[in-house]
Amino acid sequence: MIYDIQALLDSYSAWLKDRTKIREIEDHVEITTPYLDRHNDYLQIYAKRTNDGFVLTDDGYILDDLELSGCKIDTCKRQSMFNTILNGYGVKVIQRALEVEVTPDNFSLKKHSLVQAMLAVNDLFYLATPTVINLFYENVSDWLDISDIRYTPNVKFTGKSGYDHRFDFVIPKSKMQPERIMRAINRPNRNAAQVMAFSWSDIKKVRSPGARAYAILNDSEKTVSDNVLDAMRNYEVHPIQWSNRGALVTELNT
Repeated sequence: MIYDIQALLDSYSAWLKDRTKIREIEDHVEITTPYLDRHNDYLQIYAKRTNDGFVLTDDGYILDDLELSGCKIDTCKRQSMFNTILNGYGVKVIQRALEVEVTPDNFSLKKHSLVQAMLAVNDLFYLATPTVINLFYENVSDWLDISDIRYTPNVKFTGKSGYDHRFDFVIPKSKMQPERIMRAINRPNRNAAQVMAFSWSDIKKVRSPGARAYAILNDSEKTVSDNVLDAMRNYEVHPIQWSNRGALVTELNT
């Protein structure tokens, strides 16, 4: 089994390397990543040299795109979520641009954090009325409460790569069940599946033996594709469609 998982990890790393493109633009280097935003465009970041290393920035793309789409970060709830995302990934806002300062030693880690923050902030579009009434995260949280499932929310783990990964809920180990680590995914697409798979593969060995990963997938408005479900299962992530959440209660509250 370990060789199968290692092969999958190697495949993911090769995909990430092969699909990342760079080009020089004046005093910046443009980095095109294989991750897609909600328009299915590849996310791009820009690197500029400083005295101590580099600054990586999205050049204001994410916040400008949200505003152009009618989703301003101008309410207490949105601002709170925005700040939580940035603090969780160690990202700053400088003149509307999402930025991180990096050195050669932590370049990969900081680049990863910036891209994950961009993806998370990009999803704040789904808070725009009338796109969504309640956050999927809140729906999952309410369901856990109603089902008497104890959990710790918003937990960050550092994986064996040194990358940080944030999960929405962690259900502690019990006499009958191992530790269960969960992420609520509002838009279960290929991009989300790849991120979840890499996050779990990276932290699995640093968690307690037998720990399990679950992805709670929102299928309220759109059927989740078999490709997404299979991709998660290949990395030993248990995909649970929201419409079938009742089947999971006993497994989670024991």
